[in-house]
Amino acid sequence: MSVVTDVKMKQAHQQRNLLELAPKPSKTIYQTEAFHLWYQQVHALKNINLSIYDKEVLAIIGPSGCGKSSYLKSLNLMVGLVPGVKMTGKVQYRGENILQPSYSAEALRTFVGMVFQKPNPFPKSIFDNIAYGPRIHGIRNKAMLKSIVEKSLRAAYLWDEVKDRLHENAYALSGGQQQRLCIARCLAIEPEVILMDEPTSALDPKSTYMVEELIQKLKQDYAIVIITHNMQQAARISDKTAFFLNGELIEHDETKQLFSNPADPRTADYVAGRFG
Repeated sequence: MSVVTDVKMKQAHQQRNLLELAPKPSKTIYQTEAFHLWYQQVHALKNINLSIYDKEVLAIIGPSGCGKSSYLKSLNLMVGLVPGVKMTGKVQYRGENILQPSYSAEALRTFVGMVFQKPNPFPKSIFDNIAYGPRIHGIRNKAMLKSIVEKSLRAAYLWDEVKDRLHENAYALSGGQQQRLCIARCLAIEPEVILMDEPTSALDPKSTYMVEELIQKLKQDYAIVIITHNMQQAARISDKTAFFLNGELIEHDETKQLFSNPADPRTADYVAGRFG
């Protein structure tokens, strides 16, 4: 058992609402049922029913303003930070409804990591960016932290590029390197799910390719949900695709099926580039 996992298991016994670490028989990580979300009077998500599975990549596509980011941020309760938000229905993580008032958002976020559209490294050294999460969990041993940092950077395909620069400021890295650093920072807390909100939209083609290759590797161990406006990217990297439009889930299917023979004409129009 790794150091981070050991610390997280100890914390689980101290928090009423912390999640069980024992694996469940089902592959289902998230089950969204009749989920609605309002921003004050704006009905942003309408009756969303969607399952997310372990060791798969789910791509969420749709035009701007269709509810993609709202749904993604609901999965780790970040959307609850917006004033005036109201949510109904169920968003079940490992069988437990995270919309219950007693549910611990902080506990959830130790299992569900997030990578944003623009790289957002902390104004710290490369080493301290990765070590931040483990330190929050109480790890202070220098050898353990060094091991976690190296393992996380290797997993993000970044170790060989930065191993001699660990104490430099993370802002000195290129945009693509910064995004992989943020992915490594996410991996350092050993999540089960990685949420990605257009993680390559600000990157050049080479960096985009590297992040896509990384996603394909990471899905062997994690459930990954990625928002993308790039139809070719969704087709390349995802196992399943969900198409959102005007706050509704229009279609959800195997990616090859959805792109080659969509069931809804609106999906066909969108993937063909006829709107959006």
